[in-house]
Amino acid sequence: MNIEQANRLTTKPRRGRPPKVARNSEDTRSALIRSGLEVLTESGFASAGIDGILKKVAVPKGSFYHYFASKEEFGIELIRSYDKYFVKKITDSLHNENLTPLARLADFADKAQAGMAKYQFKRGCLIGNLGQEIGLLPPSFRQLLQSVFAGWQQQVEQCLLHAQQVGELSKQENCQQLAEYFWIGWEGAVMQAKLMQSSQPLALYIKVYLANLPKDC
Repeated sequence: MNIEQANRLTTKPRRGRPPKVARNSEDTRSALIRSGLEVLTESGFASAGIDGILKKVAVPKGSFYHYFASKEEFGIELIRSYDKYFVKKITDSLHNENLTPLARLADFADKAQAGMAKYQFKRGCLIGNLGQEIGLLPPSFRQLLQSVFAGWQQQVEQCLLHAQQVGELSKQENCQQLAEYFWIGWEGAVMQAKLMQSSQPLALYIKVYLANLPKDC
């Protein structure tokens, strides 16, 4: 048996009927992911209905399984897509060589505040939202969410290490722990910003976080 024959035997056929909408299959799949991202940044995965997501892109419910084997597979694709989008935002700020390392963290926070305000504080962090309801989610989500946070944490850790090199941060500090602490607090601030419909929690958090980073005497 060759590889092609083996693939035919192990690959499950897609359930669901092909969509009636005259649209490229990959375009439709991408549109479903975008719609899902919009919904899940506002609400939880467990409570999110597929109907609303499909309606946004004019795809009949029976066609959903033509693109995704299950809601779980759809959720995994949403996590990966959001991570890719958010890593770019982090990179744009934390790798900005026109700013000092700690100013880059402040820039990231400023842009995040503007982004939340743009959507009237209805949208938060999809990864943080999912983390809050992890007990209701498929087991496959836990490791993936941890991996995403680890990637974000590494970005902040590298920024803090750079801050040590240029004298903005004490060389005695553990940058890995400080980076982990940053995201623990940041996700809480995002949640509070949604609750209060205000950027004040984000502004307060980054101000206190940066102010409490010690320098060498």
